[in-house]
Amino acid sequence: QLLLAVSGGGLVQPGGSLSLSCAVFGSIISIYDMVWYRQAPGKQRELVASITSGGMKNYADSVKGRFTISSDNAKNTVYLQMNSLKPEDTAVYYCNRYYIGRPVWYWGQGTQVTVSS
Repeated sequence: QLLLAVSGGGLVQPGGSLSLSCAVFGSIISIYDMVWYRQAPGKQRELVASITSGGMKNYADSVKGRFTISSDNAKNTVYLQMNSLKPEDTAVYYCNRYYIGRPVWYWGQGTQVTVSS
């Protein structure tokens, strides 16, 4: 049974940092492309960052240079390091497997990130 355990969200001031984790149970991430999405209130879910099974990384323009995606295959976990956070980064963040240009796993609960002074 697949389980995505996302954690690390919280309330942070603008300019602060957070580190999100997505531990995957019931599947092996090393053979998949993995992604982080986010959904802000009233907005569509958007792709934030991706990492291929070969380690190539891509980022949305809005987070490039501030966010870093990584993975630890031994821990079967994907991470999202978020620095220089802005109020517009406020959203629920989710991880997923990416296949042929779309997410293919269930979304789970995600983790809330709130950037506010």
